[in-house]
Amino acid sequence: MERLGLVGLPNSGKSSLFNALTGGSALVAAHPFSTTTTSVGTAYLPDKRLDALAQMSKSRRVVRAGFEVVDIASLVAGSAHGEGLGNKFLAGIREVDALLMVVRSFHDDQVSGESDPVAGVDSLELELVLADLATAEAQLAKWTKAAKSAKKPPAEIDSIKQAIEVLGEGTPLYRSRLGEDIRASLSGLFLLTNKPVLVVVNLGEDQLSSHEEILRPVAEHMGEGAQVLGMCVQLEAEAARLPEEEREGLLMELGLGEGALPRVAAAAYHLLSRRTFFTTGEKESRAWTFKVGAHAPECAGVIHSDLQRGFIRAEVIHWDELISFGSWAAARSAGKIRLEGKDYEVQDGDVLEIRFNV
Repeated sequence: MERLGLVGLPNSGKSSLFNALTGGSALVAAHPFSTTTTSVGTAYLPDKRLDALAQMSKSRRVVRAGFEVVDIASLVAGSAHGEGLGNKFLAGIREVDALLMVVRSFHDDQVSGESDPVAGVDSLELELVLADLATAEAQLAKWTKAAKSAKKPPAEIDSIKQAIEVLGEGTPLYRSRLGEDIRASLSGLFLLTNKPVLVVVNLGEDQLSSHEEILRPVAEHMGEGAQVLGMCVQLEAEAARLPEEEREGLLMELGLGEGALPRVAAAAYHLLSRRTFFTTGEKESRAWTFKVGAHAPECAGVIHSDLQRGFIRAEVIHWDELISFGSWAAARSAGKIRLEGKDYEVQDGDVLEIRFNV
């Protein structure tokens, strides 16, 4: 299961967002470093498509897709050099697949910490860049030493030099113009700014009506480097603790519709390059995760290795088309179930039945 690391300055709302996403109970307090240990939870993806399939099939069980969320100790100026809980922070985020930056946009006399979201992003990026620069320079020295005994210099040396040039200018790699091939060649260095990024701006209740104006400068700062979403973390965390019917009522009363939490969860899921296919029946309706571009046998292997090993073909229909027919049998009778072979690239929202023989 992919891991998403929550990154934030003290009192940004990071731990509250962790609790809202996972239903966890990470400590939330109005003072720095309330998070002193790493908390790990699972965020399950709300998915109305799965709900509709389960209702159609009268499934006895529903299994949702999800991803791990890691709440890491807050970052402060100097974290790259070990200030605050910096070393613990940096060790934690090297192990995740993507970063979710949480920055606060409202002032509160009772809560210390940065309340300018662009300044908050700047502070986070600076520490990440400094840490990456130190890592890249150490790796360059290592590779350069190894190259002295090699007939041909390793290709990685040129990529690391380009990364050092970008980082030396204070630019994180996700906002750089480095090509995907170069960034891919740097994957073995586990650079922090070489990970996909999502920025969540934590809004005050009184800022919800003007959220576009608040998010605009953050989006301009990030450019194409990251998606930017806004939410009132406190409201969402409070709503997440309620039973589903009460939660929906509270969100509607506040004019928040289904809330921002499903949107954040879905954006994070896509950030991890994950997509969803479904299986459905009376016993179970289930969402399965796969990497973008995966073919039918690979997706069969997600269900069970035997299905991939003995793959013959997949029966496929898109979820909404299946719902329109009301059952798998009706869709098959209408000739709408497609038979796809090993070269079929599974699409988000496909419903599959695998034919196999082992």
